[in-house]
Amino acid sequence: MASTSGGAPGKPQRIPKVAKVKNKMPAPVQITAEQLLREAKERELEVLPPPPKQKISDEEELKEYQLRKRKEFEDNIRKNRGLIGNWLKYAQWEESQKELDRARSVYERAIDVEHRNITLWLKYSEMEMKNRQVNHARNVFDRAITILPRANQLWLKYVYMEEMLVNIAGCRQVFERWMEWEPEEQYWHQFVNFELRFKEIDRARTIYERFVMVHPTVQNWIKYAKFEERHGFTASSRKVYERAVEFFGEDHMDEKLYVAFAKFEEHQKEHDRVRVIYKYALDRIPKQEAQDLFKSYTIHEKKYGDRAGIENVIVSKRKFQYEEEVKANPNNYDAWFDYLRLLESDGTVDQVREVYERAIANVPPTPEKRFWRRYIYLWINYGLYEELEAKDMERTRMVYKACLEVIPHKKFTFAKIWLLCAQFEVRQKNLAGARRVLGNAIGRCPKDKLFKGYIELELQLREFDRCRILYEKFLEFGPENCTSWIKFAELETILGDVERARAIYELAISQPKLDMPEMLWKSYIDFEIEQEEPQRVRELYSRLLERTQHVKVWISYAKFELSVAGEDMAARARKIFEQGNRALRNCEEKEERLMLLEAWRDVEEEAGSVESLEKVNKLMPKRVKKRRKVQTEDGMDAGWEEYYDYIFPEDEANQPNLKLLAMAKRWKEQKERVDDQEEGSTSSDEDDDDEKQAEGERGAGMLAMAKQWKKQRNADEIDISGSDEEGSEGGKEESREKTKQLRRQKDPDKDSSSEEEARERKKEGRAEREDSSDSSSSSSSEDEDRQKKGKRRKRGSSSSSSSSSEEERDKERRKRIEGGEDEDADTDISDDD
Repeated sequence: MASTSGGAPGKPQRIPKVAKVKNKMPAPVQITAEQLLREAKERELEVLPPPPKQKISDEEELKEYQLRKRKEFEDNIRKNRGLIGNWLKYAQWEESQKELDRARSVYERAIDVEHRNITLWLKYSEMEMKNRQVNHARNVFDRAITILPRANQLWLKYVYMEEMLVNIAGCRQVFERWMEWEPEEQYWHQFVNFELRFKEIDRARTIYERFVMVHPTVQNWIKYAKFEERHGFTASSRKVYERAVEFFGEDHMDEKLYVAFAKFEEHQKEHDRVRVIYKYALDRIPKQEAQDLFKSYTIHEKKYGDRAGIENVIVSKRKFQYEEEVKANPNNYDAWFDYLRLLESDGTVDQVREVYERAIANVPPTPEKRFWRRYIYLWINYGLYEELEAKDMERTRMVYKACLEVIPHKKFTFAKIWLLCAQFEVRQKNLAGARRVLGNAIGRCPKDKLFKGYIELELQLREFDRCRILYEKFLEFGPENCTSWIKFAELETILGDVERARAIYELAISQPKLDMPEMLWKSYIDFEIEQEEPQRVRELYSRLLERTQHVKVWISYAKFELSVAGEDMAARARKIFEQGNRALRNCEEKEERLMLLEAWRDVEEEAGSVESLEKVNKLMPKRVKKRRKVQTEDGMDAGWEEYYDYIFPEDEANQPNLKLLAMAKRWKEQKERVDDQEEGSTSSDEDDDDEKQAEGERGAGMLAMAKQWKKQRNADEIDISGSDEEGSEGGKEESREKTKQLRRQKDPDKDSSSEEEARERKKEGRAEREDSSDSSSSSSSEDEDRQKKGKRRKRGSSSSSSSSSEEERDKERRKRIEGGEDEDADTDISDDD
């Protein structure tokens, strides 16, 4: 090992000792770097006072000051030569000292370092212009644009300076040199504007000629033409447009050029030229790219053309579009609808019929109703057009007949077509033909809508006998349709045949299958209420409650009894509520039972007494929060979820075993509280520890028995937070019986003889404890001594005599176990408690 220079030779280097940190806990108040910086800023610890102001009184002090500042600037430049800011500060300071030569020297040195820096050139030229050194400034600009010809800012400053000096020739010369580099479009416009400021129109035209060749876009050609138009050169402007059309040709046609050309001719009131331009462009530009062109053409025709011309323009364009669409997809029925609507608004009858025939010829390829829904409206519109517009009734009848022949009625049908056909015959005063159509429809493809339409037609004609026959056929076709039964009964009620209506209702509720039975029963009950037959209503409610125990039925029944006038109406309603409460006691949906009790409470508040209201309030449930397991669709556990359950007082009285769980929970909370108090402290008294251990074993046994009983329950896990804290003797006896039943469930193979022997051993053990309570207490104390001795042996403080006495006590303990004392102690949890 290398030796140290200061120590004795040959001795190893001694490593200094590191101070040990005694307290490694974090400080109670943590300070961040941000807080340190903020405090430093607030206290202004790093703010240096400004230097004192120095007044220079003579030339010597001035030179000393200048020398010091120059030394500072030179040092800064020497430290960071590439930082242009240091050079600019140095040059600006020299300029402030009126040392222009020195300032130029600094700028020249900076240019040698970074000659591509535009800011440096601009500052240099600004210094020269500020000090009226024009030739120097021109020299700087010439050097700058020679080195950086693409720096447009330098060119702009240069031409601006020449124009401010009214050096028009020099400025124009600079622009010409700039345009040789073909800059962006805006700088060409600046050159044009410069010439226009000095009324040089011919020079501006020449610049535009060069400009449209350097940047040949449609927009630039349009600007050139508008320039000529703005200065009154109409022929030149038209010539520019014509040259642009020739320049782009038919391969690169743009609608913007033709729109601008047409508007120019429109301003010149050359409307024939405008139409020629629009037609020329529309014939050569694709339709999807000429939307603005056609729009401008339409506006022009609306302003300067006649109506026929305008409509022809619009219709011809739209016809062409629709023809393209239907050619691309003949089954695009929406395109056919738009096309036909256009022709119906402006077209002959023959043209419309031709397009209708072409449209209905495109039958859907598959016999599925969803593909036919749009197609069938072509036939409907065709028939309505023939009837309303063409006024051809025979052709209308032929259209409906052809449509009914096309539809595959064996797979599906459209009731709308049948009804429209029948209504058309009714409008033609052909009732026989209308009945024939509807009868044919019902016979071939019966549907609810057809029956309803036929019945409505006969009702309008006041043919009630035919309506009865149709209702009978309708109910034979669909006996589960409750609406049909109700409408039939209402018809009979309107006609005054109450018995017939009641018979219809009886026949309806006797059907084995109904789609909306609740609506049918409600209608029947309302019918009897209108007939003022309360006894029949009660019978109906009784029959309905035999089929369903829905809470709304009970509430409706009770409210009906309350609505029937009488002295005992509240008593009758209360009786119904009591029956409903008993019937819903075993219902899984406890919310329904709660709804019933709430409705009962509302009734008692309105028409009951204080005692009856108090009785209902006692029946109101208690809402508790519970937890239950959640399983996914594949049977996997998905954790637990919380939900609210309702515990009714009547149900709570039938569950006395809740007290056992309450005792177990109370013991567990007490044990956790004691353990928290004694955590971190050393136990000085061994006897107290042994007693606590014995108490813990007894409590753990009781908790284990409670958990086993809890797992055997079929219901969900019960929240015992609101259960009784004080257990009665009756509850203890029931807990013992429950524990015994649990043990029998765990050991079902045990025969009756073994049970009798267990009972005898229990009796003998209890008698022995009653006769010699001292001996049992001494045995328990000996058991505790044995546990103490075991701990003392672990600590190394036991003796040989104590070990021999423990062996004797162990033998006695085994004898007592064989005698059945421990079994009795395990069986009866409440005794240990």
